[in-house]
Amino acid sequence: MSRLLAPVLALSLSLLACGGPPVAPEAPSNTAVSHPGPGPDAGFLEALAATWRHRLGRPADVQITVGGADILFLQSPARDFTRTLYRVDPQTSAVAPLLTAETLLGGADETLSPEERARRERLRLAAKGIARYQVARKARRVLVPLSGRVFVYDIAEARTYALPDHGPVEDARISPDGRHVALMRGGEVFVAEVSTGTEKQLTQGAGGEISFGTAEFVAQEEMDRQAGLWWSEDHPALIYQRTDTTGMERLHLGGATDPTEAPQATPYPRPGKTNAVVRLFLQRLEPASTPVIAPGPRGPKKGRRAAKALPKAPTDALPEAVEIRWDRQQFPYLAKVVWAGRAAPTVVVENRAQTELRVLQVNPVTGDTTVLLSETDPAWINLDPQMPRWLADGSGFLWTTERGGSWRLELRHADGTLANAVTPADFAYDGLARVDATTGAVWVYGTADSTTRNVFAIPLGGGQPVPIANEIGLNEVAARGDAEVAVHTLSPEKGPTRWHVRSLDRTQPTAPPRLGLPLAEIASKAEAVGFEVKPTWHAVTADRRLLRAQVILPRGHVAGWKYPVILAVYGGPHARVVRRHAEGYAFDQWLADHGFAVVRIDGRGTPGRGREWERAIHHDLATAPLSDQVAGLKALAALEPALDVSRVGVFGWSFGGYLSALAALRRPDAIQAAVAGAPVTDWLDYDTHYTERYLGVPTGDAGLAVYRQSSIIDDAPRLKRPLLIIHGTADDNVWFSHSLKLSNALLQANKPHDFLPLMGHAHMVSDVDVNRGLHRRITDFFVQHLGRPTAP
Repeated sequence: MSRLLAPVLALSLSLLACGGPPVAPEAPSNTAVSHPGPGPDAGFLEALAATWRHRLGRPADVQITVGGADILFLQSPARDFTRTLYRVDPQTSAVAPLLTAETLLGGADETLSPEERARRERLRLAAKGIARYQVARKARRVLVPLSGRVFVYDIAEARTYALPDHGPVEDARISPDGRHVALMRGGEVFVAEVSTGTEKQLTQGAGGEISFGTAEFVAQEEMDRQAGLWWSEDHPALIYQRTDTTGMERLHLGGATDPTEAPQATPYPRPGKTNAVVRLFLQRLEPASTPVIAPGPRGPKKGRRAAKALPKAPTDALPEAVEIRWDRQQFPYLAKVVWAGRAAPTVVVENRAQTELRVLQVNPVTGDTTVLLSETDPAWINLDPQMPRWLADGSGFLWTTERGGSWRLELRHADGTLANAVTPADFAYDGLARVDATTGAVWVYGTADSTTRNVFAIPLGGGQPVPIANEIGLNEVAARGDAEVAVHTLSPEKGPTRWHVRSLDRTQPTAPPRLGLPLAEIASKAEAVGFEVKPTWHAVTADRRLLRAQVILPRGHVAGWKYPVILAVYGGPHARVVRRHAEGYAFDQWLADHGFAVVRIDGRGTPGRGREWERAIHHDLATAPLSDQVAGLKALAALEPALDVSRVGVFGWSFGGYLSALAALRRPDAIQAAVAGAPVTDWLDYDTHYTERYLGVPTGDAGLAVYRQSSIIDDAPRLKRPLLIIHGTADDNVWFSHSLKLSNALLQANKPHDFLPLMGHAHMVSDVDVNRGLHRRITDFFVQHLGRPTAP
């Protein structure tokens, strides 16, 4: 599900039934009194839309090449989506363009295939030009997919290799040594030699329901797995996915504004329905000239069996692919594939209920698998897309678990047994940043209160984390284990985000390396917001639970004045909206400057607060998130007397749209108006992997009752408050039918509401005019239904 809170708009359609308007709060008697603050910036909406919410121009996708030879990043102008690939020279700190789409295409216009459009939608990527790129793990070569073609740039040679154009490429993956590229085209997998462009076709039989080499929908959308093909790090071999969508439901996207356009059929797995069937195959690219180690049950370092050599094959033929076998009936979901260094191939699979996960080691000769590690949870298992992370020598791997009640980083032996916990039990682990190739020490992310993100160094054997990037705000690092440079990104409590290239400090040989002095700054081209954003952060106790909250009042707000409240919500899994930095909240401030108090609250179900906190939504997505918003707002009003909680509006997108509609329907005592963007209205119409994780597989009356409790179609007759629904007609994540079903139920219940269909737009909308109009529409809706601030 989208974690974006960015809104969208296109066409307004008011649906008014005959039973009279919803009950709205009475306009305050003294709304004509002018607020003494500076008021909203007149040109802000135009700038907000043109700059993609002030994100255009920011350095993005920072990557470092082998040994730290190059620092690469993507950047566009401040009001242009077209990205260029830049290079920082770590020796001189010079920053210069490396590649542009115009030079690669020789001035031709960029075109996007349907597959590339879908992939960018899964990535929530609105960029043009060089939208994304890959760096070869062991070479200074960069792969750029562009306009259905593939280009490889050799930085050392300053040379571009354009692979032959044999039709649109759906996906491409560069080999670790940079010599080959795996191409997915027409559902088949090909391997091309970069220097000559010579291709070999690895698969046969794609078409209809069968495809090779690309990840299925739920893997891309819900598992954070974009790849369907994985190179071996040390062997001329790869693993590819075979996907069979036979028996899956087909949902149809039609051209909302063009009735001559044929509907596009898309396999989409709804809860309780058929999923795609995924199988894996291991393919060597040349006959084995040296033995391939087949790891024994104790892993690469212990209990090795005698080496077996693959049979010789003619020089013009590929060895036969080996199918990787596991109990696919019991564990149908493929979550992760790793083939790193000296370690055997490793796959992570989970059962459909997502209550059991297994890490499997693959015998590369036979395709047989053995269990290295198993995780279970009576509610569900959260996937960590960074794990497992094998050590370079294959002696063990890193793993994360919530087994003890919160995330913890562990070191496992090669056979899967526990070596030691790396992070302490009381450390709030939030991700892995770097594994040092020299000392084995790790850099990890940690958070003190779920609103910040800091970087710590810690020995692989465990110990006390040492802060290395601990400024208040959100700290990120782009780093690799064999490089002596890193890029530190800081989004501070006040001011814009900053990017600095920094050396590594190894002055204490027995301690983990730390960040050294800045070598260079990567300048942002983003357009600055023309006014100061002034959030305040709070910790409030509601129903004996500590909630993190954020408040933005109008600039120049006056003590004693009361401001109607707008709750900006997401409230669901895998996303937090209360973060201790100012950037990203410019629209909140602009909205507040109209005379509102904009409030954000992270309640139960959101990450960063431990297993019990997150799993409070098990088998009920509605009760805990909604009650925490209402209770948190009430508690916050005791600390912030400027909040007028008798006039509260709520707005969100995706899960936040669901929560907004839910609030209007079930808590009219606390909510006076709601804007629901792309809401899930019937959880039986969302996808399997997301929905069944929280609500279970819908079997029998009891299973269906769980879904009905969390869905909102049956609540339509309860609507008493103004409700604006917004949805893209081409949304293939939360389908447009969700809002249509709710609107129809409201109409049948004689409940008036507003509906804004976004013609031709998907879950993410980047159109400048549409975004400008949308933000204005939302603002006017709340001004109309909540009124203005009141003087003492």
